[in-house]
Amino acid sequence: MTEFTQIKLDIADGIATVTLHRPEKMNAFTRIMMQEFIDALDVTDGDDSVRAVIVTGHGERAFCAGADLTPEGGGHVFSDPNTVDDLSDERVRDGGGRLTLRLFNSKKPLIGACNGVAVGVGATMQLPFDIRLCSENARFGFVFARRGITPEAASSWFLPRLVGMQTALEWCMTGRIFDANEALDRGLVRSIHPSDVLMDAAVGLAREIADNTSAVSVAMTRAMLWRLGASGHPMDAHRIDSRSIYRLSRSADAKEGIASFLEKRPPAYPDTVGENMPDFYPWWDEPEYR
Repeated sequence: MTEFTQIKLDIADGIATVTLHRPEKMNAFTRIMMQEFIDALDVTDGDDSVRAVIVTGHGERAFCAGADLTPEGGGHVFSDPNTVDDLSDERVRDGGGRLTLRLFNSKKPLIGACNGVAVGVGATMQLPFDIRLCSENARFGFVFARRGITPEAASSWFLPRLVGMQTALEWCMTGRIFDANEALDRGLVRSIHPSDVLMDAAVGLAREIADNTSAVSVAMTRAMLWRLGASGHPMDAHRIDSRSIYRLSRSADAKEGIASFLEKRPPAYPDTVGENMPDFYPWWDEPEYR
């Protein structure tokens, strides 16, 4: 398995856990962390034993304190240090966005266990997670206007879809820090837990997916809801629904789903994401940065 220096990746019993791990910097985000997180997602997508991915931060103080404002050796903080004239140059690309786009394309469900402070990219990287839980001491902040920059990590696309435009505008224009209760009330998180049981709650959700569902069904469902929910017309969803039901209804997993239900026993789905995704997946053309 890939060796990591700023994250940890643990895989056991069908559940992968990615832990942001920079204890001395409250798990602050760097380009190295970005690339390691992306590499970890390549591992989890490529491992058919992994049925769900939990993401958390090391310790009880912080999930991720945002971009590292005092990087080792100095250097530019928010973007590539090189000066370029062409804004379509790859070096212009935002690191947080590179990560969230990879999270968006994950074939495995993503569960966030936010264990403390999450500001800047520490908050925006959580937006592509499918389910977000947090601890009672969690604090969030979309603080970009207070740092003289703008929202990043494609959060202008994700955040209004999760919490509505008014809340997204308020949080981003004020840049204020808000607590776990407000995050729950506005729909950013699914539930709040004492710190000592946060991971147990996240594992419980992951186990429910891993033990009871078809990996192919979950991968398709994730792609369909994230992508088709932003489509311009329900016919776009109907086309993919129809193709998906037609293909998957003839699968070994569908046979097992029916048999296990009728026989009143736990399912043992044989199909895998690596081998048995329907032949029309992916049905979209991935946009390029330009």
